[in-house]
Amino acid sequence: MPAQKTRKTQTRDVEIRKELSPEQREELLRTLRARFEKNMNRHKGLEWAKVQARLEANPEKLWSLHEMERTDGEPDVVGHDKKTGEYTFCDCSAESPKGRRSVCYDREALEARKEHKPKTSALEMATGMGIEILSEEQYRELQALGDFDTKTSSWVKTPSDIRALGGALFCDRRYGHVFTYHNGAESYYAARAFRGSLKV
Repeated sequence: MPAQKTRKTQTRDVEIRKELSPEQREELLRTLRARFEKNMNRHKGLEWAKVQARLEANPEKLWSLHEMERTDGEPDVVGHDKKTGEYTFCDCSAESPKGRRSVCYDREALEARKEHKPKTSALEMATGMGIEILSEEQYRELQALGDFDTKTSSWVKTPSDIRALGGALFCDRRYGHVFTYHNGAESYYAARAFRGSLKV
């Protein structure tokens, strides 16, 4: 019985950690609203009040947005699905999020490194935050809204056939153009993180 209680307590602790305090929630909503109103070109015709109503109805999404904010992603609304009512948030920091750099692509790549292993991987981190790493197509759609990653780069979702051969894709913007490149999935760099998206 004691072991069972311990497991339940651990589960409850995990759940508690995924809830923001009222103060954190209010501060996050203020930050998101200010960014939303400052960058209307990213979401023309949308209203903050409706976005906030969706957020307040989905507190677990607020926790994920808080994680995006905490790791310097500067999330903002970049899309709206009229059929489902969902809003899409994306990391809109000028450069690849500082709090997520120096990570390899995925767990398999992390385990393949024999030495100098990074702390974690992009896919693991995204899963832990409750967000999806951007695909190359989504990355290019984001770049249509501004100039991102002009000094850094971001891992993007890699097709399974490329990953099966040991590679992974990343993107950046240089010389006014968006480029896609490849690296060994186990590589990591101080100027490379990943960008994520979240539907609310």
